[in-house]
Amino acid sequence: MKQNITLSLEKTLIQKAKILAASRNTSISKMIGDELTRLVETAENYDRARRKAMAFLEAGFPLGGCPADREALHDRDHLR
Repeated sequence: MKQNITLSLEKTLIQKAKILAASRNTSISKMIGDELTRLVETAENYDRARRKAMAFLEAGFPLGGCPADREALHDRDHLR
């Protein structure tokens, strides 16, 4: 469902936007709608990716193998 809104923009910006819209065979309303759609989709995609990345980090990384014990980690025999 579409709904009208009122914008307050500089007169020179509106004039330039009219020229740009005419050169693209579209309207200012369509250009603004397309840009707002792009901005909202970008924000939603970012939020989705962030939630996915945070869930991945919270789950941790499978490092495989057995954990090393303290003696093995601090073995200095090869330095003697």
